[in-house]
Amino acid sequence: MSRLLIVSNRLPITVSYSGTAIEIQKSAGGLASGLKKPHETSDSLWFGWPGDVSAVPRRQRAELETTLQELRTIPIFLSHQEINQFYEGFSNGVLWPLFHYLLDKVDLDSVQDWKTYVAVNRRFAETVCHHYRPGDTIWVHDYQLALVPGMIRERFPKARIGFFLHIPFPSSEVFRILPWREEILRGLLGADLIGFHTYAYSRHFATALLHVLGVQTEVEQIRYQERLIHLGAFPMGIDTEKYSSLAASSGVQSRCSDIRQETGNCQVFLSIDRLDYTKGIVRRLLAFHQLLIDNPDLPGRVRFIQVVVPSRTKVESYAHHRKTIDELVGRINSTYGSVGSVPIHYLFRCISDEELVALYLATDVMLVTPVRDGMNLVAKEFVAARNDENGVLLLSEFAGVAAEFGEALQVNPFDVEQVSNKMREALLMSIPERQTRMQALRRRVFTSDVHHWVQAFLDKLDQCPQTLSETAFSPLEAIQQLTFRLNQVPQLVLFLDYDGTLVNFRHTPQLAAPDQELLQILTALSHRPQTEVHIVSGRQRQVLEQWFGTQSIGLHAEHGCWSRYPGQTDWASNYQAPVDWKTRVLPILEQYTAQTPGALIEEKTAGLTWHYRMANPEFGPLKAKELQVHLVEVLSNLPVEVLKGEKIVEVRAQGVNKGQIVQQVCSQVASSVAVPVAIGDDRTDEDMFLAIPENGVTIHVGETASLGTYRFASPATVRYFLRQLITSPTGTHSTAVAAG
Repeated sequence: MSRLLIVSNRLPITVSYSGTAIEIQKSAGGLASGLKKPHETSDSLWFGWPGDVSAVPRRQRAELETTLQELRTIPIFLSHQEINQFYEGFSNGVLWPLFHYLLDKVDLDSVQDWKTYVAVNRRFAETVCHHYRPGDTIWVHDYQLALVPGMIRERFPKARIGFFLHIPFPSSEVFRILPWREEILRGLLGADLIGFHTYAYSRHFATALLHVLGVQTEVEQIRYQERLIHLGAFPMGIDTEKYSSLAASSGVQSRCSDIRQETGNCQVFLSIDRLDYTKGIVRRLLAFHQLLIDNPDLPGRVRFIQVVVPSRTKVESYAHHRKTIDELVGRINSTYGSVGSVPIHYLFRCISDEELVALYLATDVMLVTPVRDGMNLVAKEFVAARNDENGVLLLSEFAGVAAEFGEALQVNPFDVEQVSNKMREALLMSIPERQTRMQALRRRVFTSDVHHWVQAFLDKLDQCPQTLSETAFSPLEAIQQLTFRLNQVPQLVLFLDYDGTLVNFRHTPQLAAPDQELLQILTALSHRPQTEVHIVSGRQRQVLEQWFGTQSIGLHAEHGCWSRYPGQTDWASNYQAPVDWKTRVLPILEQYTAQTPGALIEEKTAGLTWHYRMANPEFGPLKAKELQVHLVEVLSNLPVEVLKGEKIVEVRAQGVNKGQIVQQVCSQVASSVAVPVAIGDDRTDEDMFLAIPENGVTIHVGETASLGTYRFASPATVRYFLRQLITSPTGTHSTAVAAG
């Protein structure tokens, strides 16, 4: 039976030690509530930190571990130093503020904290791997464990892994500030399904992939390292029945009446937040202050209950934040308070679920105005508790829940005046309008509760195909078998593309000159008995001459427009038709170059190429697509072809293609048993593959669709293959390991 392996920073329980006995308390958090059912019904294991157990004597540690095992929880014990560096240092000192756009609070010099973050993520991953069984589903949660999916993938390439981010994913401009941005992205890409609260967060992630790793996302799917990774928006819900039932209980109803009696005839505003600078508490208080200033009739008629739950009180920035809140509350109350009452009732403490729901029921206007929040379940709790279908929700547009809650009064929390005006609008809203808005919100909350969230994610993860069977790379064994076979044939003819095949692409084409290793491989191949080597490239002949002029190999420039055969020094033209059409094309390319910073034009004998590799990775492809459509329309009656390649748009004369070179060379080879081998990576190389005789071999480099019989991952794999051919044709092989 398959199991669910849940991995989170904290276990759904907290261990404490009183000095004599070990106490274990279950968590009431949203994740613990949502995953309670699958954890109990699927023979699952839950991995995480159980809390500080350093005070537990060694003799009782075994007892603790036995108890945790009975709860099917696997503890990862962390030292005080690890907690300080992994959790407080990097997770909450770097990732938390960065992902919430609070750049002034990001510590980018946390090198040691980063190292500890990596080490702790490694320990989590190794612990999961130790318990993993084939068929298990692994679900990793949140920013503290961003590297874990990739680490597990290294050990178990076929494991089914999901990851869910419970906080916002920032825009790529913000994310790219992070020095360890590539490592974080590659860690997340170890998952088969990466979930976010909103579509916007998913798009931010996709954009970061494009800018940082050059990895493109197509319709929420990513092709990466021979795998298909899915992205998805899964808005987290709450245990709606819990809050609705509590609201209907006699105890909560009684407490609600008490609160109403205590507040007299005042209309009540309510906010409940954890102490954190992302929650917008200060600006909310300023908006309330502005409300009192603008409406002199309100003091004494409104009450603002602000509950702040203690959090990270020992962290200096949080202690300073609390001090700011305390002072602001004191200043407002001293200005507008009286002997009998104050406008703000400020509670700095934890409250029970019963007290919480009673407050939800007693309030007129619920204020949820974080400056940035991944979701914010408080808003959903408030709605679920309002069985009376009354009350107004005033909501920040920067909370993830705002994407679902269009019926709430949405505000920009940075705009104090707007928030103040919306607070007054909420007070004056008619009961029918309140009920209409609340009814719509409640339908949505009850339809998409936390159990729906869990099931939706797990169902999607279960459906995700893990490999790209149609574009799977040829395994090492297949490459070795191919080289063994080719080393037995009487004669070989190699047709090799250059960019993307023998060398990796470079931002500037001129920087992709051959390195010493490649030159040595080509020299050795040219001296291999009964072997011809031909480089068939889109490059200009002057460039190929400069790079390979001393080699005894065939050179074919501009996709076959020019040729220089082995043993020759002069270049011969294979194309004689007029190219007056270039005068019509060049101004168009110049226009798009001016509109696209980083783009450049390369003029060839029988063609023009528009390069956009250095352009913005989002804007460049858009302009390339627009250019391609434009050129096809303008040049429809001319003897030219418009091709889109790897970061290029090329216009070339009809009849000029790499397939012609294959036909010419094969017709000149004396031996009828010669085996041609063509290797390329883009659209122009498909012409070569079509021209290769039946006894030949075609090899495509990369993940795009191709006619190639074999598929290599990268130029490194091509070089490995070519090195294997530099052996005697007796079948003896090098022991080198395939790269890429």
